[in-house]
Amino acid sequence: MTSQPSYPPQPAGLGPVNHPQGTTILVLGILGLVVCGLLGPFAWSMGNNALRQIDANPQAYRNRASVAAGRICGIIATVFLVIGFLLGIVLVASGS
Repeated sequence: MTSQPSYPPQPAGLGPVNHPQGTTILVLGILGLVVCGLLGPFAWSMGNNALRQIDANPQAYRNRASVAAGRICGIIATVFLVIGFLLGIVLVASGS
């Protein structure tokens, strides 16, 4: 009868870590929706870059969901920003 080999516990710091910009992207996305729509494009762009890095090395990072959520909030904030800008142009052009 053979016994299973006993592996030592993995030292801290060698497992997946949060992407360094994950929290920043999420905060920018939420602030873009709630406070300042100008932050939306930054969250969207940074989220795209971070997701590319996470997808290139999925074993290194574990917060893909929060990065994706910040990116989506950034996309929505950017859409609202563009709609507001276009609405402002229409209102100014119509003389209201």
